[in-house]
Amino acid sequence: MSASVTARRIAATVLAAGAVVSAVALPASAHDNDRNRHPRVEISAVRADSPGRDTRTNRSLNDEWVAITNNDRRAVNLDGWTLRGEDGNRYRFRNVRLAGRATVRIHTGIGRDTRTDLYQDRRNYVWGDRSDTATLRDARGRTVDTESWGRGHHRR
Repeated sequence: MSASVTARRIAATVLAAGAVVSAVALPASAHDNDRNRHPRVEISAVRADSPGRDTRTNRSLNDEWVAITNNDRRAVNLDGWTLRGEDGNRYRFRNVRLAGRATVRIHTGIGRDTRTDLYQDRRNYVWGDRSDTATLRDARGRTVDTESWGRGHHRR
């Protein structure tokens, strides 16, 4: 009789310990899933088709842009990161530090870089009006985020 009481106590202790471990582990895994759904740095908006006629003026080229947002409170160093389209056009970030909770737009045309606006200094459109994919990669070449639009693509 004493052996069965001891066995029940051991079993209850093991079950209770398992419940505590599960309760502690659950918030961590839920947080990891949140991080995957809401990346720290993301492509937050794309204007692939500048308003009006495509005249290839610098104003029209600069009305085509991709916005990158840092959702974290801490600044992120984007030096060496790239933004690329399906056709291989690539923009490389140089000496760019994106503040916490900040957004920067990468315009296609020519301009003077600021905290909120960067320029690719191109004379032709980069993004497909009807269909394309923008891919943001970190300095190690790992994909951080993608945004697709048009045929065969679903906007997030």
